[in-house]
Amino acid sequence: MLKSSFKFILNTIPRPILIRLSLVVQPVLAVLLRGTNFIDPIDGKGYRTFLPYGYGTQRNNVLAPGTLSLERHRLLWLYLQNETDFFTALTPKKVLHFAPEQELYKRFKKQKNIQYTTTDLLSPLADVKADICNLPFPDNSYDMILCNHVLEHIPNDKLAMQELYRVLKPGGMGIFQIPQDLKRATTFTDDSITDPKERAKVFGQYDHVRVYGRDYFDTLRSIGFTVIEEDYTQKIGTKNVKLYGLAQGEILPICYKPKI
Repeated sequence: MLKSSFKFILNTIPRPILIRLSLVVQPVLAVLLRGTNFIDPIDGKGYRTFLPYGYGTQRNNVLAPGTLSLERHRLLWLYLQNETDFFTALTPKKVLHFAPEQELYKRFKKQKNIQYTTTDLLSPLADVKADICNLPFPDNSYDMILCNHVLEHIPNDKLAMQELYRVLKPGGMGIFQIPQDLKRATTFTDDSITDPKERAKVFGQYDHVRVYGRDYFDTLRSIGFTVIEEDYTQKIGTKNVKLYGLAQGEILPICYKPKI
């Protein structure tokens, strides 16, 4: 019943409205599901279960009640916390965050050591309403760019990647997560598929336009980025992957713009 209810909500309510509704539901869920089986590293709290999530086939124990974070958000948080100076840098960093997720947005916004800008076409959390393929920011503007599960929605993703490269400072870092089928050597797309139901069937979600394969990293390299394919779940270990509700084997694309 819970899984079917979540699936219905995800597929019928527009994302901007979902974001607003979640602000009301989130505190109640956090209290009801408190426990010790899972830990959300973002809020540091324990839960007896995580919630199911998915537009098509639903995944169990992936949506954290307190922050409404998914596997990818918690993996990103752990990487930023353990492997970078994102939270500790003494010199303020300029950070650009695309389609900001509320579980990260609220915390990043409070940080004194970053100059934080959010952008999106539709999100109510966006400081700047902008098209990722035509950004209103000057060249070499940002020390770090976070772009989490955005590119799979963009018909001309290479143009979007070029814009990400343009506005990133030389020596700057970007993390550009995408849903990826690592069993595929090459990315699959078909512009003739426009029906939302067919897109959900073929691409995994009604508003996706491709399924990325392993060639995604080389596509980023062709734009000019130096790319590290970081399987951070290997470093975390199997026990913590389960405890934090992560996706074993998910690859973080850690991208750097070469220094001039």
